[in-house]
Amino acid sequence: MPWPNPAVLSPTLALAGWCPLSPTGARTTQLLVEPPWRLAVLWDRVTLTCQGSGNTGVTTWYKDGQRWRQEGHNRLTVPEKGNYTCERPGSGLSPPVTVLDAPLVLQVPAQALLEGDTVTLRCRRWRDNPVSSVSFYHEEKKLQELRDGTELSLSPQLQHSGRYGCRGWVKSTVSRGWEKSESVTVTVRVAAGVGGALLFLLLLVGVIVAWHQGHPARKQQERASPDAPAPPEEGEVLYTHVVVTKRAGASPRATTLQDPQL
Repeated sequence: MPWPNPAVLSPTLALAGWCPLSPTGARTTQLLVEPPWRLAVLWDRVTLTCQGSGNTGVTTWYKDGQRWRQEGHNRLTVPEKGNYTCERPGSGLSPPVTVLDAPLVLQVPAQALLEGDTVTLRCRRWRDNPVSSVSFYHEEKKLQELRDGTELSLSPQLQHSGRYGCRGWVKSTVSRGWEKSESVTVTVRVAAGVGGALLFLLLLVGVIVAWHQGHPARKQQERASPDAPAPPEEGEVLYTHVVVTKRAGASPRATTLQDPQL
């Protein structure tokens, strides 16, 4: 199944200007991660940037659900593993970012994934130590096994949303064996233009069906109406009137008036 060079800017640039709106139109707090991968790993020296509508005031940081520290600026270099969120004045709490320090980690780009994009899954061992015989999984079903290499490129469709993971053989001076990563949830979204076209087609089909359902009487009337008589052929005389006359002392006879229709 044929995923980093999507049809947008590079992951870093795509995230740098990303400040989405909530469904009500209000700006929300976003926590951007650099390097731009999910799940982030501690040995990458991860930097978090808290973005919100407020340009002034302190940023409040939370770790594992607990208030952790307050900063006068909105950037933080992560010192330890955990789940991080931030809060900016006037725009609320951000979604969480997970930073791991695990033996094996599956990573996907930390940007929105649209249907048809090319995206790379990568399986990394702790501190980038060697890993071999890497297998990638979607909803616990094996996608592909790589004898050499730790990355898999995919071009996912909507039905490919779900949980992804990887498994690989690791060995060191003290141990060896199979390691399995934590699952990463991937959500594939339909592109805006495609979604609009699908909506238009659905509306068009609905209008056609409604029109046909609203005119059943006309169809029945057309089926019940008798067939119109066929027009006369050239030279044929069509008789339209028959008049009966009576002569004195004679038996009645029929006189036919003709309306020749050629």
